[in-house]
Amino acid sequence: MTSSKQDVIRDRIETELVDPLSALALDIEAVEISPAGNRRVLRVAVDKDGGVTLDDVAEATRTIDAALEASDVMGEQPYTLEVTSRGVDRPLTLPRHWRRNAGRLVKVTFADGQDATGRIKESGDEGVTIEVDGTDRDVAYADVKKALVQVEFNRPGKDEADDDEAGEA
Repeated sequence: MTSSKQDVIRDRIETELVDPLSALALDIEAVEISPAGNRRVLRVAVDKDGGVTLDDVAEATRTIDAALEASDVMGEQPYTLEVTSRGVDRPLTLPRHWRRNAGRLVKVTFADGQDATGRIKESGDEGVTIEVDGTDRDVAYADVKKALVQVEFNRPGKDEADDDEAGEA
């Protein structure tokens, strides 16, 4: 299958799924189709404010399956459906990605080639404020070439919040 034909199919699938997933307060983050022998694998990544739970993934899987069964977008060739959450390794490309990762550490590569690592403080439609070495830095999304959340095993503020919740019980 040619890349452009696959792009058209992927776009049609996304169009079929936007409304049913929106009803579950889920956003489509990625749709990928790949060959797997005489079958295809359809991977759909979803996300929402507050993060995606296993129950959300299960409900999304049922909803996507029903929408695809009611449509001819997948054609006659068999496929396997995989529904996942947006991985931490996916770049931050949309304002909602920045908003959903407030408080997280992010490495930003700017269009001019410079890098900075800082904590996401506030974000809006046009840009974000990150704290770099104790100083707030306003960054326009247009100036970002790539941004990735950094994995932290001992995230500042995380343990204190957990301890506070345990103490209130």
